Amino acid sequence: MDRIIYTSMTGANAAAQRQAVLAHNLANAGTNGFRAEMSTFRSVPVQGSGSSTRVFALEATSGYLDAPGPAQRTGRALDAMAMGRAWFAIQGVDGQEAYTRNGVFEISPEGQLVNSNGQAVLSDGGTPIDIPPESTISLGSDGTLTAKTGNQLPVALARVKLVTPPVDEPLVRGDDGFFRAAQGDALPNDETARLLSGSIEGSNVNSVETMVGMIAASRQFEQQMKLLQTAETNDKSASQLLSMNG
Repeated sequence: MDRIIYTSMTGANAAAQRQAVLAHNLANAGTNGFRAEMSTFRSVPVQGSGSSTRVFALEATSGYLDAPGPAQRTGRALDAMAMGRAWFAIQGVDGQEAYTRNGVFEISPEGQLVNSNGQAVLSDGGTPIDIPPESTISLGSDGTLTAKTGNQLPVALARVKLVTPPVDEPLVRGDDGFFRAAQGDALPNDETARLLSGSIEGSNVNSVETMVGMIAASRQFEQQMKLLQTAETNDKSASQLLSMNG
């Protein structure tokens, strides 16, 4: 009885956790530059006397799907899509450098280039970018920001910082949804990285596959619950037999 309950409990818990991950992905299917979370099962032996045969099935978030989302043409001057494996550098809420694939930029009331959350977009020197008032801004493929004010000639303001993490050292997603280097240090500017202005990258979540996965996880959870009910029925039957024999 104990083993049946334990098996069912661990299976139901893993299925519930998987549903949570898939639900989070589905909720961000429309978030620009979002990277789908990937989850895996792993076995964790239970410690303690009498538990040597017990293994706990744990659903763990193993990383994210590092594949580009679909390109969406907007024609907006301050929209940009990082090409290849490049990422935009922004200033996180903790003041440290963070990275994102969401290239929807705007100018803050203070005259700084910021992302859609109001966080400063960083230059290749690692500093916020100031925009002259009443100027027309354009973005070059290398990240160069050019401002044109009135009848004056265009002036290069700064270059948006683009980084490309090493293949063997992927970025790590933080609790705020932004990414950082695994070691915590700021990555160097990638001079060869390019962007596509007037376009943005959509989420790489496959909505259909995610919904199918949620249905499968839901059915798995139901099966584990039925197993619990079966165990309870068997336990009652065994108790009745013992009472009759007594």
